[in-house]
Order: sequence, then structure tokens, then C-alpha cells
Amino acid sequence: MAGGIGGSGEDEAIADINVTPFVDIVLVLLVVLMVTSTEIVKASLQVELPKAASGGDAISTTLNVVITKDGDLLLDGNEVDEQGLADVVKVERTRDPKAQAVIAADKGVPYGRVVRVIDIVKTNGITTFALNIERATAGTPVGE
Repeated sequence: MAGGIGGSGEDEAIADINVTPFVDIVLVLLVVLMVTSTEIVKASLQVELPKAASGGDAISTTLNVVITKDGDLLLDGNEVDEQGLADVVKVERTRDPKAQAVIAADKGVPYGRVVRVIDIVKTNGITTFALNIERATAGTPVGE
């Protein structure tokens, strides 16, 4: 039996904070973060995009190429055919060696048509290009 004035003190309240459960939770969260971070990085699309201009630097030329659902080809908002696109790409490449292109296509456009436009851009001198996409929001199935 515990008690009395000179007792062992077993009935005293525990005044120390037990941090072991807190450390366990933090370590589990750290592991979850480390595992999911690799998946997040894999979801990113690696493209070379134009950098912001700083004082005194010239802005590189960017050609905006759009393929509509009907198959029309637009260059900077103006309708153009494949030969016209090739001619403009050649001119811009000679004018600015760092010229770039951004290619956007409606999701209903056949894959071969998009590859053809990429081929036209690359074979006429512009090797730095990006494919314009819309990132799916959470809960939206990919391809919708």
C-alpha cells in the first residue's frame, strides 16, 4: 500500500509530456510525403518554355500554332496552310536563332496531324517547342 508522509510518491500526477506519439506521427507523415513526392514529380511535363525577360535582354520569338477541331491551322491567330507555316518558321528562325513555338491542338484532332505540324516546325529550324495542354482538375478523368 502506498501512502503516508514518507511514501515512494507513486500516487503523484505525471507532469511530463510524452512526445513519443507526436514523433511517430511526424515520421509517418514524412514517409508519406517522400513516397508521394516522386509521383508528383512524374506528373509534371518536361518542356522548355520561354523565360521571363530581364532588363536589357531581348525577348525570344514565340510562334503560336493552333490546330482547330475542323483541322484548320492557325499561326498567331491567322489561318495558314502547311507551306505557309513552313515559310514563316524559316523566316523567324533566320531572324531569331532562339525562336520557339507553342503548339496547341483540339483533343479531337487526329494524332498524325499534330505530329505532322511538329515535324514541319522542327524540320524548318525551330527545335525548341512546347505542347500546350490543359491540366486536368482533381476528380476529372484524364481525356475528358
